[in-house]
Amino acid sequence: MKFQEEKEEEQMVLLTETKECSIFQMKNDTGEGIMTMYQVFPGVSISYNDYHMENCESTYETSRNLFCIDHCREGRLEYAYTKGAFSYFEAGDLKIDRRIAHQGHFEFPLAHYHGLTVTFDMDQAESSLKEEIKDFPVKLSVLQKKFCNGRHPFVIHNAPTIEHIFSELYMVPKKILIPYFKIKIFEMLLYLDVLELPKNLQEKPYFYKNQVEKIKAMRKLMTENLQRHYTQEELSKCFAIPLTPMKNCFKNVYGSPINTYMRVYRMNRAAVLLKNQSHMSITDIAGKVGYDSPSKFSTAFKAVIGKSPLEYRKIFSPNGIK
Repeated sequence: MKFQEEKEEEQMVLLTETKECSIFQMKNDTGEGIMTMYQVFPGVSISYNDYHMENCESTYETSRNLFCIDHCREGRLEYAYTKGAFSYFEAGDLKIDRRIAHQGHFEFPLAHYHGLTVTFDMDQAESSLKEEIKDFPVKLSVLQKKFCNGRHPFVIHNAPTIEHIFSELYMVPKKILIPYFKIKIFEMLLYLDVLELPKNLQEKPYFYKNQVEKIKAMRKLMTENLQRHYTQEELSKCFAIPLTPMKNCFKNVYGSPINTYMRVYRMNRAAVLLKNQSHMSITDIAGKVGYDSPSKFSTAFKAVIGKSPLEYRKIFSPNGIK
């Protein structure tokens, strides 16, 4: 089965193609991404996007009339809002566009992204929908006009109804895959059709390139020096960025406040050491990630990972616990 969708030719490679789906891989020196695409009916496809990489370059261009709906399940995507400014698409968000501005450099600030894309090729999809349900009340052309007036994506942030519609798409039994996709697509279109847009739409905050670069340098400094705990006042002074904008920008880039992000980062790093460095004591590992007190480390580790360091290590090295 051939899919008529243009791909990022320089990086996206077809790994396998069956009657049911096509699987593509994107790879660079920061990691890889896998896209699994299903043709639901003519002109309509669903793609599952799983990226474990820090960034990618997109050369995607299309001359076709598209209507695309992206849902983010986990992770974050940084995209250009305007020249020299960035915005962020995060877990629970819905992004709708025509793929007009889908070229350039994209970042995954958490080094992973999981979600799905529903793509409508307008030349085929409208007639396909009519064939599936004769009197279906929603017109794709009307939805496209409603959400895609501008060049940039329209983003719906963390609406509870979105989660209800999309969460079920990530655990569909293989036996009913395509029929279930069809039902969920019609449900999604009905939801978008009745969704009332506020009169004064407010885009999520965007941040200028120099701000984002400072925040990324700040995160690099902290993650490369885990034994030191920087105060936010120190960071603000060091990177010449006022405290409140610094906090706001960091949370938007990385999805959580500075202290929360670093606590989770430290515990994840400790988990790797507990698993792979059996010769290191828990006290030594605590020190490596910036904790002088093993008891405080143990409390923080359990809060983030769900097990004490000793319990976690036992899973991987039952005969050599230290």
